[in-house]
Amino acid sequence: MPSYIFNGFETEIQYPAVMGILNLTPDSFSDGGKFIEPERAVEQALKMHTEGAQIIDIGAESTRPGSEPVSEQEELIRILPVLEKLPKDQFLISLDTTKPNVAQAGLQGGVHIINDVSGGQTELFDLAKKYHAGYVLMHCLGTPKNMQDSPHYNDLLSDIRSFFDQKKDQLAKLNLPRIWMDPGIGFGKTLEHNMTIMKNLSFFHDQSWGLFLGSSRKSWIHHLCNAPETKNRLGGSIASAISALSHEVEIIRAHDVLETVQAIKVAKELALFE
Repeated sequence: MPSYIFNGFETEIQYPAVMGILNLTPDSFSDGGKFIEPERAVEQALKMHTEGAQIIDIGAESTRPGSEPVSEQEELIRILPVLEKLPKDQFLISLDTTKPNVAQAGLQGGVHIINDVSGGQTELFDLAKKYHAGYVLMHCLGTPKNMQDSPHYNDLLSDIRSFFDQKKDQLAKLNLPRIWMDPGIGFGKTLEHNMTIMKNLSFFHDQSWGLFLGSSRKSWIHHLCNAPETKNRLGGSIASAISALSHEVEIIRAHDVLETVQAIKVAKELALFE
């Protein structure tokens, strides 16, 4: 069980780890508005930790396809009251943001990991180094506003791998406690792209980073299984998580923590992955 120090918090991570999703937004594609009140958000974070989430990922700006960005001030208004009330020494706290000033405020408030869906920014890299934070770097083609407008690749797997490789040296110089690469399911990807990535996750392995997957409740499940309502995508979410574990993915980002943790435990006992 590897041990790390993230922003002053020394902890062990038992892989595979589940990251519980905490959306502090009124408009996220799955549970927008449910946890916008700080008290409910904190209650949900503690509940997910009790259910087995080793990491809680806080996000205050929706990145669903077609979404509009929110202001830096609005993002901070949503995040800081929740972050203030969360324990900083019981579980890892990840912050899903693309804004350096928001990231800095979060790191000052005790955030341990930056979850960057922007594809990497020097300012965010520098902040991670300053606070000795963990880092999740996601591949995204375009922005949430336009990423699903006919996404195209010359060679899907090679293009994404090349993106990761181009960041390798820059990230290595930061000497961060741990880096994870996320191929970005649903971020500038068609159904065919998503399925190809999930079937070939091992292609992205590298000793410089761990792998991260966020496929939970996303629209690829609807397109594959005719499930327009996000609440009806649990089966597909769990199936993708178990498949990912056979590719030695370290972190599974999930809405349904209890069910995902349970599925992982059973799959492990059945020797469906090592």
